[in-house]
Amino acid sequence: MNTRNTPYRIAAVCLMAFAAMPALAQQSTLTLQQAIDAALQNNHLLKVKSLQIEEKNAKTREDMIKRYPAVTLNSTWQYNANTGELVIPQGSFGALPLNANTTIQLPAADKSFELGEHQNFNAGATIYQPLTQQAKINTGIQVSRTEVKIAEYEKRKAAQQIEQAVEKLYFGILINSKKEEESKAKLEVAKLKLYDVESAILSGKTINLNKEGLQASIADEEQELLKLQIQREDYAADLKRLTGMDVQQANLSPVPVNRAEPKAMADYQTAALSGNADLNIASLTVSKAKLGIQAAKQSYLPDVGIIAGYSYQQGNILYPTNNPFAGLNFKWNIQDVFANKQVLSQRSLQLQQAKENEANTIEQLNNDIEKAVRKISQAEALINAAQKVLTFRSQELKIQQDKREAGLNVPADVLAARSTLTKAEADLYAAQLNYRLAQSELNAITQGEVLR
Repeated sequence: MNTRNTPYRIAAVCLMAFAAMPALAQQSTLTLQQAIDAALQNNHLLKVKSLQIEEKNAKTREDMIKRYPAVTLNSTWQYNANTGELVIPQGSFGALPLNANTTIQLPAADKSFELGEHQNFNAGATIYQPLTQQAKINTGIQVSRTEVKIAEYEKRKAAQQIEQAVEKLYFGILINSKKEEESKAKLEVAKLKLYDVESAILSGKTINLNKEGLQASIADEEQELLKLQIQREDYAADLKRLTGMDVQQANLSPVPVNRAEPKAMADYQTAALSGNADLNIASLTVSKAKLGIQAAKQSYLPDVGIIAGYSYQQGNILYPTNNPFAGLNFKWNIQDVFANKQVLSQRSLQLQQAKENEANTIEQLNNDIEKAVRKISQAEALINAAQKVLTFRSQELKIQQDKREAGLNVPADVLAARSTLTKAEADLYAAQLNYRLAQSELNAITQGEVLR
């Protein structure tokens, strides 16, 4: 044995190991929960929903302010080129006789009095407290609060859709990885068979027709493997868009699949009535339409309120300098009485639409529950069937391995058995993940959140 080159070989192996270390370090592990958390944190649509909730809360606070007195401050400075003047002509008040020969005109001459100054200044404050509109204002506050609840359920629904999208992509990548293993095993079998045929051709035991067929099989398997790789890249790109994480450089952790005890259909439907986001949104829309009708009826009342204030002016001698005042204000636009009938008709139609939408949502919800329960049942059946196939394939591989040890078969037989076992494992894994996804969908329908 030549030992002179051994140190160089060891050094080369060490260099290769060190070169591979960065690549291994980049292979981080990604769990399903980490992917979901990243998607919920980075999703722009969810941030929009959060901002909409804040907007609705601000609208509610704005409506609540309308219940309290409205204070108006005003001030004006004005320069007048011409000022008002009061002229009393001579003798306007008659004549005053002093004696038989002498009388005095009242006034004795024309008198002029300025009624204002060139510069006028006014300032004041007015407080108005609505009275008859309090009921309508409170109804508007209830409408705003209902809109806040609707926005919260819409955010919850958006988060649910994001989580389910992440789950489907995550499971798709896991299933795709198993299918790639299956495809690679089939490719190795085809290559080994081609090698055996090429060896047989060289020995004159077969013809080139068998070789051409095996080459076609290899090409088919390579094409299938390429399709799976392209599909995995698409899944990874979509998952990166949702989570902001490069899943190409991460190892996805397997997801545990736990069988859940099935419930009665009525139990799922009862849970959905209180937990489903779509149904809650539909119910809140009905409540909002009813409040709209109530507000329209309250609009028939005239606007009556208390008004009080204080005014200060300088430059006009006809008005007092300081003037506090208080009273009642009445306003009633008769045209609004007739226009409000059409508003009430519109609100009634909106209520009918909301009720129809609620009924349709309940019907669709029941159909979705039945579909999800059926998918779970079908997935359970597929798991049981795939488990049986896996058991038989494992036994088949054991038999082929025993034959190989006894020299009763060729390596291709063992590799073919291992390939079919890999396919059975992939089918079982896909069935389990589909069961897990069906469970998650049912839980999202009935409880408003996905199964984690």
